[in-house]
This record gives sequence, structure tokens and C-alpha cells, in this order.
Amino acid sequence: MLKVLIAGTGFAGQGHADAFRGAGCEIVGIVGRTDHVVREVAQELDIPFAGTDWQVALDTCKPDIVSIATPGGAHYEPIKQAIARGCHVFCDKPMTDNAESAVHLYELAQAQGVKTAYAASFRYAPSVQHAKQLVAEGAIGEPTEIECISHFNLERDIPFGWSHRKKDGGGRLNNNFTHTLSIACSVVGEKILSIIGEVRDDLGRAPIVEGVHNFATRRDFIPKDLNDPNLKWGTSDVEWSYTVLAQLESPFAKKPVSVLFKHGGLVPRFHEDHIVFYGNEGAIYIKGHYGSGQLSYYGADKTWQELPLPPQIADAIPDVKGETEQCWHYLARDFVADISGETVPPYPTFKEGSAYQQIIEIIRKNDNWTDVSHLG
Repeated sequence: MLKVLIAGTGFAGQGHADAFRGAGCEIVGIVGRTDHVVREVAQELDIPFAGTDWQVALDTCKPDIVSIATPGGAHYEPIKQAIARGCHVFCDKPMTDNAESAVHLYELAQAQGVKTAYAASFRYAPSVQHAKQLVAEGAIGEPTEIECISHFNLERDIPFGWSHRKKDGGGRLNNNFTHTLSIACSVVGEKILSIIGEVRDDLGRAPIVEGVHNFATRRDFIPKDLNDPNLKWGTSDVEWSYTVLAQLESPFAKKPVSVLFKHGGLVPRFHEDHIVFYGNEGAIYIKGHYGSGQLSYYGADKTWQELPLPPQIADAIPDVKGETEQCWHYLARDFVADISGETVPPYPTFKEGSAYQQIIEIIRKNDNWTDVSHLG
């Protein structure tokens, strides 16, 4: 039985532990920043080792796999140390907080011969898998374009934390675009040919509140009195909205597939968030910002029809609550099977993670504009 050491005690850490147990692994330890928190989580999850020192945990637990479930800015050193010890690495997105360190980790993993998994994992949403199957079967003809639209309407006063800071792996590109880019690549083709985009920080600041340890419960800590003169504020330095255009090479099309990624982190939605795959003979529409809702198909009869999941996809859905948790289970399942020598379909690795981090840096430069103010 493969042994897994978890880094991170919040929502992702607990989700990763459950996913690896579902894949038949033994969770031998968990590491966090705060002693009493990591001990409480370890007791709750029945994990034998709990600590705050990663090196000690590696020495004590001697894991086969490490699972990195901390914010992106805290990924580089723990992953580097784990690779040096020959551990396979499962890492949540973003891979790191910058392109250079992400590329370095990918190169280290390649040199050491360890396997890696990069959890831009909503490509495993059942309706996305269904769309992938339909496109491969030629249901929409040659794919021509993809549209990924989402509006999260996040509360502006969520306590200041890692999601507001570039150095900690924050920003909507790191934590939203990584998933939708992975979904688009999964369905029509993994090779990204070109990219252009712009970002905007329309938040500015957020209140500083102590005691937030779990990303999933951060809304519970929004201050009741935002006008309190004693309240301290942190300054955001990351994007909360983005618009990105990409071109993907597809084995199912003669020409590159155009992709629009439009995300507004702080604005309300009117119609559903959605992902649409268009082709020269039809289209596939999936409700939900990560394609986890109902799939509808537009074909030769020129009408939209809701399609049920094929049995082979429906029967393989992990029996856990939560879309995010289900997708971690899918990826952990394939990762463990691959490590164990089984043949598995391709899954996202540090190759994709490092490429995505480089693409995010290109978009964040925000230097794609052409000044036309002098025209007319």
C-alpha cells in the first residue's frame, strides 16, 4: 500500500487525504503551520503523524507520495525537498507563484524520474468527460471555438489572505483559469498554440481578520462592522477579473480552435455560467463555470437536447459529496494506478502545471493593447 504525506490542513488537505484513501493509499502524516490545528485535523481524520516541520515529517513518515494542498506560494520548497527524496508529487493548483520556480520543479521531477500530478482537475467533471467523448466521436464535426464564461460575485469583504496576494499564489488566473484551460485542452486538444489576454484588479483591499484556517469557511469571518476604525486592511495585488483568448491545436480540426475565457470574480451573473464547444456541425453546452452541470447537444435537427450521462461515465463517478472532491478522487485514482504500473489515460502533470504558470505570467503583463486613441 502506497504511503501518502499531506501538506496542508484546510479544505484541500482534507480533500486530498480522502481522495488518496479512496484510491487505496495509507495516509501516514499531515503537516500544517499551526500546531493545535494540525493535531486537531489529524485526530479528526485518523492520521497517525501530525507536525509543523516538513523535513521532520519526510524523515519520520518516509512517504511514497506527497500531496501538496497549501496555497501556491508555499509549494516550491516542500516539493523540491520531496522530489530530492524520490517522492511522487500530487500538487494542487497553482503549481507555484511564478513561472521560473514551476519550470524548475518540472525539470527536477523529470531528472529524478518521479511521477507528478497537477490538480487542475475539473477536466474530470462527468459532463466534461461526456463532451470529450462526443467531440472525439465527431458529434459536432470539426471543433471551431470554445466559450468559457463565469461570474462569481465573490464577497468583496472576504478576509484578506493568500487569495489576495501574488506571492502566495492568489489571483483568479491561478485559481479559476487553470481549471477552464485544462477543461478546454482535455476536450479538444492539449497543445496550446497562442495566448493573449488582459487582467484587472477591481477589489483594491480586504479586511484583515485573524483565525481563518480553512478556505472553504472564509466567508464566516467577514467583519460585521466594516466601518470599525480599529479594523485593519490588506491591499490586493492580483487580478479579480480576466479576459483571455487562446488558440488550441486539435486532432479533430484542420484549423486551430479559438477559445474565449471570460471571468468576473466580483460581478453578478444574469444567465448561467457555462462552457460551450462549437463545431461546424453542432455544439455542446454545459451549465456551470467548470462544466459540472447538465450537458445539452445541438445537432442536425437544429434543436438543443439535454443528454444523459453515458453509463460508463455515470458508473465511475466517485461516491463523495462535492464537485471539487469528486475531481480530486478521479485524479488521485489515475495517479496511484500509474505509480502502481497500470495503464491509465493521460492526466495533468507538472508539464502542464509549469506551462500554465508561464502562460499566466504572459497574461499578467497586460501589454497586449494597441493604442487607437489617435484614430478618427
